[in-house]
Amino acid sequence: MIERKDILSIPYLKKTSFTGSYEGLRFRFQAVKREVSSKEGEETDKKECQVLEVAAWEAPYSFDKTLEENIQKMETDFSEEGIQKGIDWLNGLWEKEPKKWKEAKHNW
Repeated sequence: MIERKDILSIPYLKKTSFTGSYEGLRFRFQAVKREVSSKEGEETDKKECQVLEVAAWEAPYSFDKTLEENIQKMETDFSEEGIQKGIDWLNGLWEKEPKKWKEAKHNW
């Protein structure tokens, strides 16, 4: 299973993405800026915030060489709690279909 110690720190993720794999499940953690609307009275303010995007796909290819439709993504808050949510999500994907992921690591 993927554990918190396997994923690099928040300062690292602020600068660049982090990719890894577990038993045929490839994954990426990346900070992404999103525009969020907040309504206050009659005015709608738009502000930019940073979220954590976690992506998962089958081995053996890299994120850039995998078709978009074959990548699953989730977004969460950019924090320690968000990193843990991403790890839990990835572990849930693996636990749901372990045979699929194990077979993927042999798809060279």
